[in-house]
Amino acid sequence: MVLILAGTPIGNIGDASARLLLTLQQAQVIAAEDTRSLLKLANHLGIKLNAELISLNEQNELQKLDRLVEIASTGNLVLVSDAGMPTISDPGFALVRACSEQGVEIQVVPGPSSVIAALAVSGLSTDRFSFEGFIPRKSGERKKFFQKLVSETRTMIFFESPHRITESLEDAEAVFGGERKASLSRELTKKFEETLRGTLAQLADLAKDLKGEMVLVVAGAEQTQIAPEGLVEKVLELRAQGSSLKDAARAVASEYGASTSELYDLALKSKP
Repeated sequence: MVLILAGTPIGNIGDASARLLLTLQQAQVIAAEDTRSLLKLANHLGIKLNAELISLNEQNELQKLDRLVEIASTGNLVLVSDAGMPTISDPGFALVRACSEQGVEIQVVPGPSSVIAALAVSGLSTDRFSFEGFIPRKSGERKKFFQKLVSETRTMIFFESPHRITESLEDAEAVFGGERKASLSRELTKKFEETLRGTLAQLADLAKDLKGEMVLVVAGAEQTQIAPEGLVEKVLELRAQGSSLKDAARAVASEYGASTSELYDLALKSKP
């Protein structure tokens, strides 16, 4: 009576954990993004699968939801994607939500993640980051997509295909500015793994003719230093919305790099 989310290698077969092998071998039913890819993985790992295999992809996930929830409610269901962690820009989110609503236990067998791998080697700030998924295909939509993130102070991570990476970098440059720091990782954990680092303008020139799956990491916008007096109104707004004065001061201080105690004292004096 459990749903197990199992992470698979994103390139290097040597990254498969002993726990993953055991999980696949003992599984009763495995829902896979592509059952052929799963069988190929099992062959490379030298293991035999004794489970019933069910294809679960973006096109059929909702149609198969009830059956899979029933399987997880009465036995053992393992979910894998073609590479990396299930549900991360891959099928499975709806299944996890449905199982959670039905009280099914959900466990995880952690595995490689291109999101975290690209961030780790980017050379950019890792303290706070956001994963923005796949970049829109059309230039107009891309620019609107980037425009919504132009003031984002966290490091941002995107997926992109090699066929559109140059155009996406050029649009990112147009919106974020050519001097914004970034990194571009391709073929992570594979033989030709490579990470390019520089500004968006530099990467737009370097990315031409590159092949392989791409992960783009872009530095967040620099925080504008605002005097604590200028942030008191924001604290009071959060207070009016129901937050305690201390929690409101802490939230605003964290967002703008200010002193929590100083903001709290100033807001306390300004409070009606």
